[in-house]
Amino acid sequence: MAGNQVYINSTSSFFPNEPVANDDMELYLGYIDNKPSKSKKIVLRNNGIVNRYYALDKNHKSTHTNAEMTAQAVRALFKKDPAEIKTVELLSCGTSSPDQMIPSHGVMAHGQLPEMKGIEVVSPAGVCCAGMHALKYAYLAIKSGEVHKAVATGSERFSGLLVADVFEDEVQKLKDLNENPYIAFQKDFLRWMLSDGASAFLMTDKPNENGLSLRVEWVEGISYANEIETCMYMGGDKQADGTLKGFMDYTPEEIMTKSIFSIKQDITLLSDNIVKLGGEKIKEIFERKGLTAADIDHFLPHISSNFFKSKIYDLVEEYGGGIPYEKWFINLYTVGNVGAASVYLMIDELFNNGTLKKGEKILLLVPESARFSYMYALLTVC
Repeated sequence: MAGNQVYINSTSSFFPNEPVANDDMELYLGYIDNKPSKSKKIVLRNNGIVNRYYALDKNHKSTHTNAEMTAQAVRALFKKDPAEIKTVELLSCGTSSPDQMIPSHGVMAHGQLPEMKGIEVVSPAGVCCAGMHALKYAYLAIKSGEVHKAVATGSERFSGLLVADVFEDEVQKLKDLNENPYIAFQKDFLRWMLSDGASAFLMTDKPNENGLSLRVEWVEGISYANEIETCMYMGGDKQADGTLKGFMDYTPEEIMTKSIFSIKQDITLLSDNIVKLGGEKIKEIFERKGLTAADIDHFLPHISSNFFKSKIYDLVEEYGGGIPYEKWFINLYTVGNVGAASVYLMIDELFNNGTLKKGEKILLLVPESARFSYMYALLTVC
């Protein structure tokens, strides 16, 4: 595709409050039915996460909105020259956990940035791929010459959906019906996976005059929703026939007692498909672009759990010739799964840790289990 070159010239991150260790998680999220979770230790053992961040205090009250965290990350891009923020022409913000359904997350983040001028704002939705969709919109806008300078962001504030209060009405309803009171594993296990935070990229059509930049070579995606039913969902519930019933078709009482707005995941569907489908597109991209695993210097796969690390390794081995672990860069273990922000957070840490060298290639892989979508990108250090 002809057009302008596109560069990531600056990256930033914002995390709310102090990191939360495994033993302290329920101090912030609370105990469901006043009992410690039975699944917590199992999930943490598999996912390998030791720290995460919550926009909560120990009274389970919010300390930051998603829009506020996003604005903080954007502002951090311009800490050396705050006036430069007025030269941004586009703000592209991806998230799966907006503070409200309307207005959009992007314009709410823009509203937290009065020092910006009036600009175009877009808000890609989805789950983990939303951040990559935001990146691609900014990339295409610059490449086409529509704008010269854009900011792309990925952010999440999951913690408000993970606190015990979200599940208490459902637990009480089960007790009233004399049923075994428990929260289904598909709802409970995500409580021990997810984290809050925001990250931002400053993107332009010219590289930095001093220091490194990341040239965006291409960004591609694919959805398999035409083939496979819903796996991860929120604001609805999955029916026996595999269809999804949205919140507007539930009564207010059902919304409360069925925890319709909790995040849920079909674990069996996830394990059977998430890795396999991601590999099929890697093979096609590598063949079409004449790439081999040997061309990749840094591999940044977004994984929700350490459980998938070896499976992705085997997948790349099968479809792409294999990328050894010494080329991998993952910070899941120290920041948690931050959904749409995760790939941004990996790039931010790698970009600023002093290890990158000009000419190196960085391959990004972001899977999204919601309806099995995937995003891929290649960056060159320059």
